[in-house]
Amino acid sequence: MKLNLDYAQLDALLAVVREGSFEAAARALHLTPSALSQRIKQLEQRVGGVLIERGRPCRISPLGEPLLRHAQQVALLEQGLWAVAANKTTAVEPVSLAVAVNADSLSTWFLPAVTGLAAGGQLLLDLRVDDEEHTQEALRRGEVLAAVTARATPVQGCRSHLLGVLRYRACASPAFAKRWLAAGVQPAQLVKAPCLRFNAKDGLQQRWLERQARRALPTPPAHRLPSSTAFVQACEAGLGWGLHPEPLVLAALADGRLIDLSPRAPFDVPLYWQCTRLALPMLERLSQAVLACAVGSLRRGHAGRGPPG
Repeated sequence: MKLNLDYAQLDALLAVVREGSFEAAARALHLTPSALSQRIKQLEQRVGGVLIERGRPCRISPLGEPLLRHAQQVALLEQGLWAVAANKTTAVEPVSLAVAVNADSLSTWFLPAVTGLAAGGQLLLDLRVDDEEHTQEALRRGEVLAAVTARATPVQGCRSHLLGVLRYRACASPAFAKRWLAAGVQPAQLVKAPCLRFNAKDGLQQRWLERQARRALPTPPAHRLPSSTAFVQACEAGLGWGLHPEPLVLAALADGRLIDLSPRAPFDVPLYWQCTRLALPMLERLSQAVLACAVGSLRRGHAGRGPPG
């Protein structure tokens, strides 16, 4: 059966997921909340099921995932068509491109990769920040068209490119090490010492710790700090030990504000760029920029220390 799609309704679906609520989506589309709700209701009636899971924020339902992916792709295709129609001499309305990225990439190498392209005014970035082990889920759900992820196996309908390796160092302040690790930097001491975690999804510290011990270990007590820069600052202040992207702690290691708890055991996390296989010009340009920047910013190869997925 052919499904005749109403693109005003698809725009409403895309706006609700992008903005996170019906009220914010209505403002973005210059509609009343009731008018926007009616569009979503009509689309749900057309496909025969719930497309939006109400909450804070609203999320796409499994039934809505392919529709959301289609709406994202259509927005980029339309932008490309307008550019061709205008012979690339007339300004076209910028398109919002949703990309999932992990916080550590965002704070180290990713922004320089996309700034030049976005500065042209034709691209508005909608960055969704999540743990590198989970960014692929946003791609699978259709919430984004590309993702920086630790997962090598591509989502159905997507391509996967190895970007390189982001190296992490297990660090603590000298005062913290003196207080908590006086008997030596051993798993038995580390599981008792407070560690730092980005959020509930962050399992990097636990994976590194169990790799050192070569066995499963209890989870150490943890502070949660959902900010890469605050993560380093908290470590310098002696709040806990944790794994940090190497570029963020090189200066602190050099001047003694931090010490490397295990210099011979860094933790390498391979990162991949996954994006839809469709030939979308703006997405292709973004992919080229990301891949080029990664070559100069990330380590080459895969040392086998971190989890590929």
